[in-house]
Amino acid sequence: MRLGSLSPAYRLAFIGLLATAFVAGSSWDCAQARAQRQHAKQAEKKQAKHRPIHGPNYNPPYADIVVDAKSDQVLHEVNPDAPRHPASLTKVMTLYMLFEQIEAGKFKLDTPLQVSTHAAIQNPTKLGLKPNSTISVEDAIKGMCTRSANDAAVVVAEAVGGTEEDFSRLMTEKAHSLGMTNSTYVNASGLPAEEQITTARDQAILGRAIQDRFPAYYRYFSTVSFRYRGKDIHNHNGLLGQVRGMDGIKTGYTEASGYNLLSSVRRDEKHIVAVVLGGKSGAARNERMRQLIEEHILHASNRRTAPPIMEAADPKPKAPVEKTAPAVSLPPAQVTPPETVGPTLVKVGPAQSQPAKPQGDTSAPQDQPAKPQWEASPPQDQTSKPQAEPTPAQDRPAKPQPPAKATAATKVSAPHARRPATPTSATTVIAPRGAW
Repeated sequence: MRLGSLSPAYRLAFIGLLATAFVAGSSWDCAQARAQRQHAKQAEKKQAKHRPIHGPNYNPPYADIVVDAKSDQVLHEVNPDAPRHPASLTKVMTLYMLFEQIEAGKFKLDTPLQVSTHAAIQNPTKLGLKPNSTISVEDAIKGMCTRSANDAAVVVAEAVGGTEEDFSRLMTEKAHSLGMTNSTYVNASGLPAEEQITTARDQAILGRAIQDRFPAYYRYFSTVSFRYRGKDIHNHNGLLGQVRGMDGIKTGYTEASGYNLLSSVRRDEKHIVAVVLGGKSGAARNERMRQLIEEHILHASNRRTAPPIMEAADPKPKAPVEKTAPAVSLPPAQVTPPETVGPTLVKVGPAQSQPAKPQGDTSAPQDQPAKPQWEASPPQDQTSKPQAEPTPAQDRPAKPQPPAKATAATKVSAPHARRPATPTSATTVIAPRGAW
């Protein structure tokens, strides 16, 4: 049917229907767009919780420190223990936790990690990971070391800790075990958060600890660039390859923290770790780091005297294991008749008033084959009358017992002896008390 064949009234009605449908479709599209924008705003608002907002004239507080990694001596410091925001220096601790899992065998470098929606919506800088995709452990490491990828950091946090919040608690516990007592982590990336606090001294501790603990994986911090999905990703640390001996490790920036840099330099058998927090610009921060390195590496030691930084032992003391005292007597039901132990009895001196001891202590009297001293009946005091020399019949039974019975008797009569008596021996070396 052609529109021209319709009457004017039907023609107008048809055009009205088309216009209504067009308006309705446009309204639907607008509603969808508004819903998406609202969802994005909510996600950004949730992520920006506790985010500090400063004006254009804000100058972040400054702090720095230079530590001789071989002698543990502080060569220079300015406000080393003042609280500061770590920014992306946070990712050094995130990588410390990941390296620990790799070393334990829970992950491999080619293990694929799942990308969640929470990880994908992180603010830049990031790799642009998509929800429900995957990224290998090694690519996540390189992405954090070079581009300081926030999405990769959250992927790692969720893979190790289940959630970023739980992972942050693990990070804080790990920091305190390393001696970083003034550091608290609430996210894995270093994105702005008021509660995320550290100090220059704590970052110097971390910069040394990750090298001492994971020398094989620390090499990733010296990555100048790597190729990911057809693109070259370059390192944000402009001093790599520009300062002799620099082997890493990490940059960081937020509005609240200013420009941060944690550096490690090995030169002429010397090794220093330096931290600058609160630089006014990237160029000013880099220039200050150059100055600190050149001024203070000359005074560093070329001989290792400080021990490696290790995690503190478990603060919960373990209950001491009580040593069980050896038994000195056996119930009468377990005592072997004397005739079954005949070959193991030996002659000793006349003193018989010592406390009863098991057969393992060869100082116990053994010249009374008729009744072992450790029986329940009281021992006889024979100090007033010397023991007569045993007759040959007492010294050796007329009929030797079978070896199986003698062995069994020895085991029953001396359960705590370290060395059972030899049935065929007629003499025994008397050990001093307590030697067994």
